[in-house]
Amino acid sequence: MSLLVVGLSHRSAPVSVLERAALAADAQAKLLHDTLAAEPATEATVLATCNRIELYADVDKFHAGVAELSTLLARHTGVGLDELTPYLYVHYEDRAVHHLFSVACGLDSMVVGEGQILGQIKDALALGQELHTAGRLLNDLFQQALRVGKRAHSETGIDKAGQSLVTFGLEQLARDTPVADWAAGKRALVIGAGSMSSLAAATLARAGVAHVAVANRTVERARRLAAILTEPAGPAARGGFTASAVEMTAVADELSRADVVVSCTGATGLVLTADAIRLALAARTDAGGRRDALCAVDETCEDGPAGPADGVVLALLDLAMPRDIDAAAHGVEGARLVDIETLAEASADAPMAADVDQVRSIVSDEVAAFGAAQRAAHITPTVVALRTMAADVVAGEIARLDGRLPDLDDKQRAEITQTVRRVVDKLLHAPTVRVKELASTPGGAGYADALRELFDLDPQAVAAVSRADTRDPGREPA
Repeated sequence: MSLLVVGLSHRSAPVSVLERAALAADAQAKLLHDTLAAEPATEATVLATCNRIELYADVDKFHAGVAELSTLLARHTGVGLDELTPYLYVHYEDRAVHHLFSVACGLDSMVVGEGQILGQIKDALALGQELHTAGRLLNDLFQQALRVGKRAHSETGIDKAGQSLVTFGLEQLARDTPVADWAAGKRALVIGAGSMSSLAAATLARAGVAHVAVANRTVERARRLAAILTEPAGPAARGGFTASAVEMTAVADELSRADVVVSCTGATGLVLTADAIRLALAARTDAGGRRDALCAVDETCEDGPAGPADGVVLALLDLAMPRDIDAAAHGVEGARLVDIETLAEASADAPMAADVDQVRSIVSDEVAAFGAAQRAAHITPTVVALRTMAADVVAGEIARLDGRLPDLDDKQRAEITQTVRRVVDKLLHAPTVRVKELASTPGGAGYADALRELFDLDPQAVAAVSRADTRDPGREPA
């Protein structure tokens, strides 16, 4: 196994670097095509989320592979190699497998145990399959990672710690107040209609907000999400909840009425500027519907009933990378912004679940099993080539026997042929079974070489079997 992963995440790099290194969908595709065009890599896929970018590849040279993958990441992210290198981590062979399995279980997530990463791993595999850049190794690896992640969530209580990034973000906005109490009766604006935004809308609906407005560049997707939210069996499943879809051009107007905003789009520029937020807060005062932050903190204000004691009129949650909401919003009076950087700092102090040790044990066992299976699979082409050679020898000897004993009837010929085949099979059975067992142990790759030398197997015949085994995996994500 020659698996290599080069990447950076919230654990290795500051959010400012992650933000600049974010890869759009088309950039991911170009990165994978260029990775395969590079000499050391034979297959590749990329795992890109809001807080990690990792390039996985099957390489034939470690040092050349690290150099090439690092250079490609720098080129496609637009972050200079000298600047990017200090934040990159490298894992190889079993350590790379261990890393991906840990990621799949949520052990490496900003919020330990979160399950959203499984969908993102599935997307990474699907991209590699769609672009035909993922071969047998990466198909096996990512499919197994999905199974390991599901096993961790089903066999342990990691889910108790594994709230979603959305829930964690809302908890940071609510501070010491239960989210359900904090959200009750509020009006929310969700910008975007992708998987993360949809989860945010559903989470807000369950938490008890009165209304969710969904804004999206494609308004039809916003309408579909709003319809799902208001279905009888939808996330809210209660009376009094409403949802609507709005054009992106109407965001400023919705912003002036919203109590909570969650944004997660694929935009490359800012969706909400600090000035837009100030204008939205000022519009509340001008319209007389709500007071600005200065009035909100003053319970004696004659502009209306007292506002929130902490002075926060507009709560903003930015889950996008690169960011959707101007970081300068942290300084806007009357607004509270929680973004990826805020969440990264908060997650560093989050308590670890007692089940984490059990999940780590699952990961270790699964890494060992995967390594053994890969090492055993490595020798399979050699065993197949050996049995093919043996079958050819049998066929040749039977042909010679026909020439020497032409008077044999069909029954006699068939009995002799079957006898010779049984002898060959019995002679090969024990060594081929044993060599597969030995090959599954650490350092077992040398047994394939020994088998080829002992039986003088044609290397081209072994390579032909390997090519046939990996030509078109054609497997769907688990």
